[in-house]
Amino acid sequence: MSQRLYSADQVADLLGLHVKTVRGYVRDGRLPAARIGKQYRITHESLEAFTGGTVAAAPGAAARRRHVDVSSIVEIDAIGPKDAHRVTTLLTGAAGGNTDGRRLRFETSYDEERARLKVVVLGGLSETTRVLELVGTVVEP
Repeated sequence: MSQRLYSADQVADLLGLHVKTVRGYVRDGRLPAARIGKQYRITHESLEAFTGGTVAAAPGAAARRRHVDVSSIVEIDAIGPKDAHRVTTLLTGAAGGNTDGRRLRFETSYDEERARLKVVVLGGLSETTRVLELVGTVVEP
């Protein structure tokens, strides 16, 4: 239901008209618009119907898509260097296997004296969930 809405100023810029001309079209009913507060909002579809053709989106008026980013810190105690290397290799493969264009980043730090691996994962919700599940399968008994 994400519908592109334009202000009268944006429509004027797109059509090369003065903003007062656009407001006049709206008041006359030639350009359908919704009044929100003291401003008009014109849908992309109404604008295309008014012009009789396709209209390129105004710069900065592109519909924004919601996304969720996750930052996770995982500390794994009592892990040997060999298993820590396995987890790091697993994460490298998972980060390189993104197919949906979202970035997945991670950083690992192994403290041999404490036998502790710290993993920082940054990425989208589904990617991070997948990576944490993979880590869980490797380190949980």
